[in-house]
Amino acid sequence: MTILDDLKSIADREIAEHSQTFFKTAKGEYGEGDRFLGVRVPKVRLIAKKYSHLSLEQLDAIISSEFHEVRLCALVILVERYQKTSNLKERDEIYRYYIKRFKYINSWDLVDTSCHKIVGAHLEDRNRDVLYKWARSRDLWTRRISIVSTFWFIHLNDLDDSYRLAEALIPDEHDLIHKAVGWVLRECGKKDFRRLEKFINKHVHQMPRTMLRYAIEKFPERKRKAVLAL
Repeated sequence: MTILDDLKSIADREIAEHSQTFFKTAKGEYGEGDRFLGVRVPKVRLIAKKYSHLSLEQLDAIISSEFHEVRLCALVILVERYQKTSNLKERDEIYRYYIKRFKYINSWDLVDTSCHKIVGAHLEDRNRDVLYKWARSRDLWTRRISIVSTFWFIHLNDLDDSYRLAEALIPDEHDLIHKAVGWVLRECGKKDFRRLEKFINKHVHQMPRTMLRYAIEKFPERKRKAVLAL
């Protein structure tokens, strides 16, 4: 049996059809051409545990699969392996493996499931200039990785890179970047509300509406309406 065999054995056509629509896979949409088997995330995670022993070389055929859930399974395995090992060499190998396969991490859920737990964790005590390089990428998912990776720093009360990247991505034209930046800013606000408020006051007229709404979601109702009125 393989990961694909196991996933196919529990695939659901109705779930697959819903996912094809939900993840915008039609021509011209952000997920164009992606294919789904129809397996819910909790079941993907269970199968990932079964195959957690696979080597990085063996994961190549999985992470490059045409099926979304198979790629997700590979990423779950990578995250679990990175988090469980204390071997610095092995962590570095996983990180380098991950960043060389960005082209397969090509949906918002694949990005959000994995990047902060590998990229963010790996850069915790390292130079983070690469995040700013990725923020300038033409590739949507690489840009999203740059900002979502900072969730790791946020939980450590390290907010500087989140704000700098958010500021750099304000002009971005894609809705999925607007949502990601707004989401990151909202989480920053949970750590330091006054700093978020100051950032919003400075950039409110430049921020895309979706980004702004996500960022101020936890503002008191009266303050939130006042900001949106601007």
